[in-house]
Amino acid sequence: MGPHPAVAAIRLAVRRVLHDVLTEHTAQHTVPELSTTAPTGQAAPTAPSAPPGARDASWTPLVLVACSGGADSMALASALAFEARKLPVRAGGITVDHGLQDGSGLRAAEVAVRLTAMGLDPVEAVTVTVGRDGGPEAAARDARYAALDEAAERLGAAAVLLGHTRDDQAETVLLGLARGSGIRSLSGMAAVSGAEGRYRRPFLQLDRQTARKACMVQSLPVWDDPMNADPAYTRSRLRHEGLPALEKSLGKGVVEALARTAQLCRDDADALDTWAADVEPSVRDETGHLVCARLYALPPAVRRRVLRRAAIAEGAPAGSLFARHIEELDRLITSWRGQGAINLPGRVEARRQGGRLVIRQG
Repeated sequence: MGPHPAVAAIRLAVRRVLHDVLTEHTAQHTVPELSTTAPTGQAAPTAPSAPPGARDASWTPLVLVACSGGADSMALASALAFEARKLPVRAGGITVDHGLQDGSGLRAAEVAVRLTAMGLDPVEAVTVTVGRDGGPEAAARDARYAALDEAAERLGAAAVLLGHTRDDQAETVLLGLARGSGIRSLSGMAAVSGAEGRYRRPFLQLDRQTARKACMVQSLPVWDDPMNADPAYTRSRLRHEGLPALEKSLGKGVVEALARTAQLCRDDADALDTWAADVEPSVRDETGHLVCARLYALPPAVRRRVLRRAAIAEGAPAGSLFARHIEELDRLITSWRGQGAINLPGRVEARRQGGRLVIRQG
């Protein structure tokens, strides 16, 4: 008799991601074939190769799981530990202590012990200092990703698995909608993101209940972060009040529909981003400045992407460049009335001069 359906589902999701990581790792580390012919009297050179199933660190990719101790990430850790034993993959774990609650250090140590008991190696508990920029949720997220990036770089990890589920995706789409964000924000979280595709989210097609059920049937202890139920946090209110209210009014299937919308939006956003990248050289003059008349002729969605790319290239931080900034830039093109310079994040300034849009650090 096979595993419980919930366990089978999480393992299959992780197995698919591990196969993707292995395929990419193999492509990056393939040694070009050497000629089998050699001058007379000399032995033909041979290409080095790793034996099947080898665990040599130079050939075998390391995959880390980011685990908070909650049901989603514990289910993910268990699936990674199980699947990695059958593949030429080294599996490790990272837990991040944000230091925001009493006893958080002890809980992080307990999670590390559980990950080690699963057979993951290396396992680390990393303590971070959470700032204040962007609010408590954003600041904690920034600190967490910075810690994961550092650990992945230091340990040479090929990928870091994150336990975001379809429910998390639906919440992200609704938060973007409430902020009046553009299509990129409505795209939610990507299955693959980060530098060189570092972050992988195997569970985006699975609901939160599946992960919790998988933990229960495997007798995996989980920790429910009280912050996830604290109405002081926007995502918590959305999770416990907003989404249930939508499902009550619109019927079941809201989460699935929102997740599907995210994928459709992502496909459109990717296409528009590619269009903007391709067209950008044609709207610059020989000095590299943006030509307002050429920008005006572009479709608005493409023009705004070109403007955003240009601002980021001059030093505006992408995470601080909001829709209102791009709208102000766009008005220099479409509603020119002699406006003065516009100040953008990162001490970047934009102004219209002689039919050109000049963006630079000021």
